[in-house]
Amino acid sequence: MDKTKTDIRTDLSELHFTEEPKIRVSPPGPKSQDLLKKQRELESSAVSYPRATPLAIDEAKGATIRDVDGNIYLDFFGGAGVLNVGQLNPAVMDAVEEQLGKLVHALDFPTEVRTALAGKLLELAPGQLGEGKVFFTAPTGSDAVEAALKLAMFNTGRKTVLAFQGGYHGMTQGALSASSGRKFFSDYQPTLPQTHFAPYPYPYRCPFDTDSPEECGEKSLQYVRRMVEDPHSGVTLPAAIIVEPVQGEGGSIVPPDNFLPGLREIADEHDIPLIFDEIQASNGRCGEIFSSELTGTVPDIMTVAKGFGGIGFPLGAILYREKLDEWESGAHIGTFRGHQVAMAAGLASLEFIEENAINEHVRDMEEVMLTRLKAEEGAMDYVGESRGKGLMIGVEFVRDKKTKEPYPEMAERVQELAYEKGVIFELGGHYGNVVRCLAPLVLTEKMAKTGTEILIEAIKEAEKEV
Repeated sequence: MDKTKTDIRTDLSELHFTEEPKIRVSPPGPKSQDLLKKQRELESSAVSYPRATPLAIDEAKGATIRDVDGNIYLDFFGGAGVLNVGQLNPAVMDAVEEQLGKLVHALDFPTEVRTALAGKLLELAPGQLGEGKVFFTAPTGSDAVEAALKLAMFNTGRKTVLAFQGGYHGMTQGALSASSGRKFFSDYQPTLPQTHFAPYPYPYRCPFDTDSPEECGEKSLQYVRRMVEDPHSGVTLPAAIIVEPVQGEGGSIVPPDNFLPGLREIADEHDIPLIFDEIQASNGRCGEIFSSELTGTVPDIMTVAKGFGGIGFPLGAILYREKLDEWESGAHIGTFRGHQVAMAAGLASLEFIEENAINEHVRDMEEVMLTRLKAEEGAMDYVGESRGKGLMIGVEFVRDKKTKEPYPEMAERVQELAYEKGVIFELGGHYGNVVRCLAPLVLTEKMAKTGTEILIEAIKEAEKEV
């Protein structure tokens, strides 16, 4: 890559329109309303995000968005965790423009940028994955999961999949079968047969009635072990165990430190390929390139997508150990698995993260945001818990702190008020009661503080309305 690119590590503020929101017209303004109306007339009723956040976008830069009415918002949504190095990041745009003038599509024929990206992924991969193989999938997280499941099934000759409650892995048939949310799969049964769900160690709502995160993790592991080892568990030996090292859609849930190493132990004992779905939590999202590095646990197969494309380019892949490389040619195919511009963006994004110490910056922003949120938590009547790793942060709302009854209406109102004040958040969680931050990793400390203060203001205002 061209090393003459702009070096912006000293001032991330240059990446954005501004470091604070600027609301000129009460949103949604008239131009936004017109475009939203046209979208409803022309597009499917399945369109989702503009229902909660009625936003018509004109342009974006870094972690800021300008709507068609001229309002500027802080983007704490990040395209659902896609825009890890920010919209139109100049270091990535330089690589994109250079590649765009050379070659766009090449299926899986070798090119310099493809080879460089595969090498960079293996260079960054933990443990034995770094000595393994890369397979570029079609440019979605779902297809990466499909490929991972197929690879495990091919190698083991088994069909059963063990997944976890609260997990989300995508919307295609195989990925959907491993996702636990009823709203995603209830209308599309049957999905893949023989998928079984174990309780994920969700410390705030531990399914085993303990307040100890470590004990919650241990009991979850005991449950998994019983599913695998008990001849009357109703579960045949799995082809794979698939898990998110940090759950995203489930509500920004960070498992206890003993959980992933314990899963690794069970998988090794029974020769079960362990798949880590890193689609949302990797590429620096949690303060490490891969979130599983937080506990030093190495899977057999790892999926990446979303933030892998850095600035929104669709790009997916799996990394897997050398011993699993038994596929025949064409075992998993996809027309757009050779999108050279997306690969250039992915490579430039990884280099940007390394060269600008973004992982360290993300850990600092986690401390800024969670310290402030935790300081206010006790004084808020309907905040059950603030939690997360890196810039994968969630605030869970409950009607009662003792019973922990979910309060999705409060989460929706907080999201709405924050949007009106100029900050965009996503909702998630088992009950849709978690306001989630998936901001681009390049937001400044000032932006992190401003966005957090606006979130706190929105919570206090929403609580006064009750």
